[in-house]
Amino acid sequence: QVQLVESGGGSVQAGGSLRLSCAASVSLSSFYSMAWYRQAPGKQRELVARITSGDNTDYSDSVKGRFTISRDNAKRTVYLQMSSLKPEDTAVYYCNVLVPERYATKPYWGQGTQVTVSS
Repeated sequence: QVQLVESGGGSVQAGGSLRLSCAASVSLSSFYSMAWYRQAPGKQRELVARITSGDNTDYSDSVKGRFTISRDNAKRTVYLQMSSLKPEDTAVYYCNVLVPERYATKPYWGQGTQVTVSS
């Protein structure tokens, strides 16, 4: 069973920065990909950034150039560095991993961490 624990959320003013962390209970090499999603009140959960086992990354257009996803295999931790934050970045941020199984991949989610950006 994979467990994911997020940390690093909080409140910040527009233009500020935060770094989110997602610590995994198993080696990151177990995952097909690792990602950050977010969900704002009244909106659907959306993909923010993703990094694959081959270190390929992709970002939503709304955060491209401002957010950076990275990982530390030794610490079994995935990070999301967020800069130039905007009020519209306010949401609960969730860590997600995909674990390859025999015929498909299985998603696991963290509990979420709140990010609030004030204008």
